[in-house]
Amino acid sequence: MSNRRNTPRRRKPMQPYLRLPAFLPVPLRARRDGWTPARQARFIGLLAQTGCVRKAAQMLGLSRESAYRLRRHPAAGSFIAAWATAIQGRTQPGWKFTRADRLPLAITGTLQPRMWRGIYKGAQRKFSNCALLAAIADLDRATAHATTDPLADPQVRALFGRFL
Repeated sequence: MSNRRNTPRRRKPMQPYLRLPAFLPVPLRARRDGWTPARQARFIGLLAQTGCVRKAAQMLGLSRESAYRLRRHPAAGSFIAAWATAIQGRTQPGWKFTRADRLPLAITGTLQPRMWRGIYKGAQRKFSNCALLAAIADLDRATAHATTDPLADPQVRALFGRFL
C-alpha cells in the first residue's frame, strides 16, 4: 500500500508559448449571430487551445460547417494563415499583407489572439500607422495632378470614400 502523501504529484507538462499571428478579419455583412471580427479572433484562440475545429466552433455557438465556409471566403488569406498556425501549434512565417489590404489595415486594423500557457485569454486590435501613411500618400499622389476639385473625381472617391 502506498502512502499518497509521499508520492510526488504528476503535473501536466507546460505547453509551449504559442504566439498566434495578427490577422485581418474576414469582411462579412454585420450579423448579431454571425462571424463578427471578435468571434473570428476568439475562434482562432479556441482553435489553438483545443486543436479541434468542431469544439472551437461549438464553444462559440456556431457550426463547424460555417467555420469552413468562412475559411473558403476569397478575402480570408490572413485568417487561413492564423488557422494553420493554431492547428499546427508552432509559429509560422507571418502573412504578407498586400497593397489591397492597406486601407483595412489602417481603418479596422488586425486582430491578434492572446494565449497564456495554452489558454485563450483575449484578442488585441492593432492598427497600422505605416498603412495609414501609405494610404495618405496614395491620396496625395491621386490628387496632385488635378486642376479642379480633386474630391469631385469619381476615381478618388472610389479609392478613399471612407476618408472623405
